[in-house]
Amino acid sequence: MNSSPVYILVVDDNRAQGKVVAEILQDAGYLVEQVTQAQEGLRLLSSLPIEVVLTDLKMPGMDGLVFLEEILKQRSDVSVILMTAYATIETAVAAMKKGAFDYLVKPLDKNELILVVERAVKTLHLNQEVRRLRNQLQERFQFPSLIGNSRRMKEIFRTLQKVVDSDATILISGESGTGKEMVAQAIHFNSPRKEAPFIPINCAAIPETLLESELFGYERGAFTGANTSKKGLVEAAHQGTLFLDEIGDLSPPLQAKILRMLQEKEIRRVGGSKQIKIDVRIIAATNKDLQTLVQRGEFREDLYYRLNVISIHLPPLRERKEDIPLLVEHFIRRHRSDKTSRIPKMSPEALTVLMNYDFPGNIRQLESIMERILLFCDSDKISVADLPREVLTPSFKIEVPYRLPEQGISLEELEKSLIFQAIERAGGVYKEAAKLLGLSYKTFLYRAEKYGLKP
Repeated sequence: MNSSPVYILVVDDNRAQGKVVAEILQDAGYLVEQVTQAQEGLRLLSSLPIEVVLTDLKMPGMDGLVFLEEILKQRSDVSVILMTAYATIETAVAAMKKGAFDYLVKPLDKNELILVVERAVKTLHLNQEVRRLRNQLQERFQFPSLIGNSRRMKEIFRTLQKVVDSDATILISGESGTGKEMVAQAIHFNSPRKEAPFIPINCAAIPETLLESELFGYERGAFTGANTSKKGLVEAAHQGTLFLDEIGDLSPPLQAKILRMLQEKEIRRVGGSKQIKIDVRIIAATNKDLQTLVQRGEFREDLYYRLNVISIHLPPLRERKEDIPLLVEHFIRRHRSDKTSRIPKMSPEALTVLMNYDFPGNIRQLESIMERILLFCDSDKISVADLPREVLTPSFKIEVPYRLPEQGISLEELEKSLIFQAIERAGGVYKEAAKLLGLSYKTFLYRAEKYGLKP
């Protein structure tokens, strides 16, 4: 059962029978309200977080069917269970078609009562979680979640606004870690296909011998171990979007089959003879220069033009450094370990270091760095000391005026030599000698006396 209390409403004009049901459910750990009239139940529904209603079907005044309709008008997030006699089972089944969750036959069986209520609660919570995740996806993949306010990103946003409603094939290019899959997801979840699946597949991560069957599926007996037929990812993405990442790594035979799929809008499973019609939008991505691959004969020119109907190029992070502060803030909010604590702030000095770094791994590297920082940072302010060495090394190049000899040196002898040279250059005036070494007069006097030199 859910960790938070679950409120249940029992409505039965027979107070004694309703009390028995209420006591069984209370013993099972539920919070129960019991009333004898449907009107009383509607008033409680408006004031309590009731999740399940058990109601008698035959009641004076407002019967169970009318009560069911009124409940669903008022609260669509409530499961209704009808309690009925054998003579009215057909009516109860009809009520389920109108939205009731289930029905119980009187006299009620205690175990069956608890089982049906548990199932109603689990189903309700599952539906709530599905709605929450769907809303989270829609919120996450709106264009504002593609973080960036630079000129390059604004151009990409304008392009996305124009292409989301079409079914045109899109080719997303950019270095690894620039967020190509994120853009593909944003396109899908803002398109008319958003209720259908978004299926990603990395063409470089699956062995060539398996990739064809993964994409197109196979028929029983197509190869050793194919004991049943299986749909491929293309069919699984029906009416949705298929995201082909690292498309530049496809072998020539698979390039030909993808081309046919795009041209004919149909596929054939491995070992099959039947052509299967498909309704899938294709978004492809690559970190390679496909035009160069075409010139080398490594990628089909006709497939390239089929994929490149709409082209979106994601710039590397080093070319949109003005977006780094926004990305840093976004990752801090996402990855801070204690969600109840204050959100740590990045110091201006630390942010400057990040802005001066080129991020060869792009956004993926920045997110990894921020996650690591937040894991070890105990303060509410992130300083330069909290940054990893990979970021600090190129950013902090210290100019060293003196080079340490290979054989080493005596620091005391070096200091003595510099003090002598400073006194000599200052004509014996110790205050001037102190200035030449960047020391206060008292500090210089102390160090000079250490070597037996007095003004």
